[in-house]
Amino acid sequence: MPHIMEITDISAPELDVFARLTEAQLRSRQEPEKGIFIAESPKVIGRALDAGYEPVSLLMERRQIEGQARDIIARCGEVPVYTAGRALLAGLTGYELTRGVLCAMRRPELPSVEELCAHARRVAVLEGIVDSTNIGAIFRSAAALNMDAVLVTPSCSDPLYRRAVRVSMGTVFQVPWTRIGNEVSDWPGQGLRRLRRLGFKTAAMALSETAISIEEPALCGEERLAIVLGTEGDGLADGTIAGCDYTVRIPMAHHVDSLNVAAASAVAFWQLRAR
Repeated sequence: MPHIMEITDISAPELDVFARLTEAQLRSRQEPEKGIFIAESPKVIGRALDAGYEPVSLLMERRQIEGQARDIIARCGEVPVYTAGRALLAGLTGYELTRGVLCAMRRPELPSVEELCAHARRVAVLEGIVDSTNIGAIFRSAAALNMDAVLVTPSCSDPLYRRAVRVSMGTVFQVPWTRIGNEVSDWPGQGLRRLRRLGFKTAAMALSETAISIEEPALCGEERLAIVLGTEGDGLADGTIAGCDYTVRIPMAHHVDSLNVAAASAVAFWQLRAR
């Protein structure tokens, strides 16, 4: 039975998770077992619940209780449901809620790279991508185009940031992922060696005159392939490119030099998918 509570004091500490904690504080790296993330909108929350994520509390517009959030509330058991009108909630969070519902959820314990990739044939590696919108879009492409897993380097933005989760439309809960290293120094050297030990060839997506075309048949013929994508603007680090087995580029027309990393990921995932 849900505990539905009308908000009367927006400074109440139990609402901090929705309004006054930074993403870093929510993540709580020092105590990951206490880490929280925010899922937004009934569809996204539903996908998180489908994947086994544990809800902590809900925040929603009053009208959603018997509206779009009705099934979500029923699935969340006895977690507290905080509610108010749209204007008060916007004053609390600083923005209008997308479809009027937020859910605080516990962060899962991430698997090791070895566990995640044990049976994978195609994985994406995201190096230093800091824009949450791009992270979310890449996960959506990874889900749609059948990537087996996503690995994020230590300098990469968190896939469970609110914006990344929302842009991914909840697919971040459907594609297995983990971090490849805990410290910035773990990538690329140690990380690439781990992938090599697991039997992966690595393909660095990079602008280079010596790069081969993404249409090269040998790429699709690889039994296990890790597609490495770099940060917005600068792309992959020189050390990463040098350490990969292939340097790969997408042929361009009309003198366009490159695609946004999210768009490039979709092209790469489709073209290099396992046959």
